[in-house]
Amino acid sequence: QVQLVELGGGLAQAGGSLRISCTVSLTSGDVFSNYAMGWFRQNPGKARRFVASISRSGGWTDYAYSVKGRFTISRDDAKGTVSLQMNNLVPDDTAVYFCVADPAIGNMRDNPRYWGQGTQVTVAS
Repeated sequence: QVQLVELGGGLAQAGGSLRISCTVSLTSGDVFSNYAMGWFRQNPGKARRFVASISRSGGWTDYAYSVKGRFTISRDDAKGTVSLQMNNLVPDDTAVYFCVADPAIGNMRDNPRYWGQGTQVTVAS
């Protein structure tokens, strides 16, 4: 059992910044480092799409082209959390953002196993 809860969504201006986080709860005997982590987003009326991912060790990251250079994913194993720092925001970043987890980072761009409930991010033009 893996439970993911997103925090920190809200409203930002175009060109501004916002940081969202995800808390990870696991069953007894499981550990946070067993999982690659990531973020998807769902724009209004569209399907969910990959945004960013980070390896189990935190030593490798991957980003969608649309956010590369603007967003930074990080993880804190001591706290069991994953964060997404979003800079230079544009209106197309407006979406529900979902925290995701999977034992294999190779699955992160397609269909990761575990999903959070989502948090709303709105960027005003």
